[in-house]
Formats: sequence, structure tokens, C-alpha cells
Amino acid sequence: MNLPLLLVNFKAYEQSTGFNAVALAKIHDEVANETGLSIAIAVSAVDIKDVVAAVKIPVFAQHCDPVDFGARTGFLPPKLLKSLGVTGTLLNHSEHQISDEVLQKSVEAAKAAGLFVIVCANTPEKGAEVVKFGPDLIAVEPPELIGGDISVAKAKPDIIVKSVELIGRDKVLVGAGVKNGEDTKIALELGAQGILVASGVTNSPDPKKAILDLVRPFA
Repeated sequence: MNLPLLLVNFKAYEQSTGFNAVALAKIHDEVANETGLSIAIAVSAVDIKDVVAAVKIPVFAQHCDPVDFGARTGFLPPKLLKSLGVTGTLLNHSEHQISDEVLQKSVEAAKAAGLFVIVCANTPEKGAEVVKFGPDLIAVEPPELIGGDISVAKAKPDIIVKSVELIGRDKVLVGAGVKNGEDTKIALELGAQGILVASGVTNSPDPKKAILDLVRPFA
């Protein structure tokens, strides 16, 4: 995975799922092709197969479980995701948190399947704990800022500084309220390797314009 990285989480918004997921994914693919910059998307499990078939950029799952193929009703085996062409997975997002025990097993299972693993953490301290499980990146997102109008880069830049200090300069993505290129610029200047975004793109009236603005500081 090339860094710096823009990872856009489609979540389960109506405008970024189903047929809309493919259309939005193609916009990300177009920007990546035009700019040569590193852009990836995390999509709903029900949209993975269609999105993977439609784009060349890395597609992430929003979650996976520490299970293999078999009698696993409702679970998402990492090997299944890999077989569908998925590049990586998010784990432990604040909207889908799991215990440390399950998280460690999930990281191990995902890595064994060949997936790129990004673990979400609410605080720098939590990130420093879970980085020991061996994920590729830690995305630090203060939950009180997720989906808001003020970004972590502007409201709490000290969180980025502390995350880099505790987790490592090569391991940190930041998110929560990230909306524009100025937020990205601040995050990179403070040592982050990229940003995790959702509503700043999915809810934008002009997603392409929003993506281009977010990755502008990458160039």
C-alpha cells in the first residue's frame, strides 16, 4: 500500500451503498488514475464483489471475523474476502468495536489471509496497545469528532502528535471530521501517513471535488 493514503469509508449511507457504491467507487478510481495518488475505499460487505469488479484501486472490507470457511452464518472470513479480490480490512471502528481478544485474533487471521490490516483506535494510547497485534496501520479517530464539522487536525492536533509519538511515524492514519485539503495538510505535517474519511466525501454534493481537495497535499 503506497503512502500517504486516503481511505474513504463508505459506511452504510444510502448514497454510498448498492448501485450508488459502484458509481462512487468509480469516481475514486478516476481521481486515482488522474493524479497517481494513493486512494482506497472501504465498502459494505454486500457491495464488495460489484465494487472490486468495477475499479482498480484497493478495496477494503469494513470488518472481518477471525474465522475460516465453514459453518459460520453471518460471519466474514478473511479468506473469503481475499478470494473476492479485497485488498484489506478495517477492524475495530468506533461503530463496530470488538474486544482486544477478538481483535488480536482478527488481525492474525486477516494477515494470514494476505489482507492489509488497518485497526481503528479511539485514542493514541489505545493505538499504542493494539499496534502490538501486528496491523499494518492504526487509524486514530476521536469518536466525539466523527461525522462532525470540525476535524481532529484542527480541534485536537495534539492527538496526532501523540499518536505518532506512541505508535510510530510509519503507522498512523488519522480521521474524525476530516473534510478538506487543509485538514490533510495539517495531519501530514504532524507526522501522519494519511487520512481516514467518510462523510466528507460520501455526503458531499460533489464527491470528485472533495476527493481532489483531500489528496491535494499528497502531491
